[in-house]
Amino acid sequence: MNKGTVIGGGVLGSQIALVCAYHGLDTWIWLRSPASIDRAKPKLKKAFEEIMADIERADGDPARLPAGLQEPDITTKKAKEKARRALESVHLELNLEKALAGADIVIESMSEDPKAKAEMYAAMAPLLTKDQILVTNSSTLLPSMFADMTGCPERYLALHFANHIWRNNLTEVMAQPKTDPEVFDEVMTFARSISMDPVAVRKERSGYLLNSMLVPFLFSAMDLLVTGTGDVKDIDKAWVKGAGAPYGPFRMLDTIGLETARNIAHNFAAIPEEMAPFHYRDIERMLAEKIDRKEKFCD
Repeated sequence: MNKGTVIGGGVLGSQIALVCAYHGLDTWIWLRSPASIDRAKPKLKKAFEEIMADIERADGDPARLPAGLQEPDITTKKAKEKARRALESVHLELNLEKALAGADIVIESMSEDPKAKAEMYAAMAPLLTKDQILVTNSSTLLPSMFADMTGCPERYLALHFANHIWRNNLTEVMAQPKTDPEVFDEVMTFARSISMDPVAVRKERSGYLLNSMLVPFLFSAMDLLVTGTGDVKDIDKAWVKGAGAPYGPFRMLDTIGLETARNIAHNFAAIPEEMAPFHYRDIERMLAEKIDRKEKFCD
């Protein structure tokens, strides 16, 4: 594949674009407005700075480079050069037709908002050709929900990335019932071509493999907070010290983005309270208030 287009320039969208460019793809990010471009630029810069810091930590030893930056005959010097070129080469584009033209793979990486995704697929459908592959990086929404809206259900499936994709180079490839098996194999191959380590999700499931475990974990932490059982500092400390983890759940939520967490909470808030495992409405309200105040959980 030669050209890749990412729809959305959030935390993961920016990381996906930067890693695709690092591995030699002509990479474009489609953004909705000039304000979206202004928000995407610092996210790209932050990902670049984190990549450069990880390369520095390799201390000249290419074997210590993050897995998502590995290539044959790579050196730390080459990795730095490739990262700089990647940052400089990513195209930020407002014109959807121009962003999609000639793309071998289109990666939808928008927030977990079903209405916004549906509108996006409706806009893309008449512009996509029979040779283009469309994947979604959705964390919790099933691709089958949108397959017929895309206009290319046989070439549409899920390709889910973990945060800090150059370090955590897991990708989850999940077909929906109408996905062509050959397209599924092409996406597995594409993932490997950008130094990801793909796993096949053999049955369509909201949350795939990773988020089926991660989302309940994060919501259990927020439930402890909204019920007054513990505060942010102690809940994070309990997890880090007790599980030997590098980060607590609230540090993870800050990195993932509170907007994403709020959208997931909103979807779950429809569950009757007597049947819900967590206090989703209270969690959604807490997240909305923090987003309005432009706050994070951790300093």
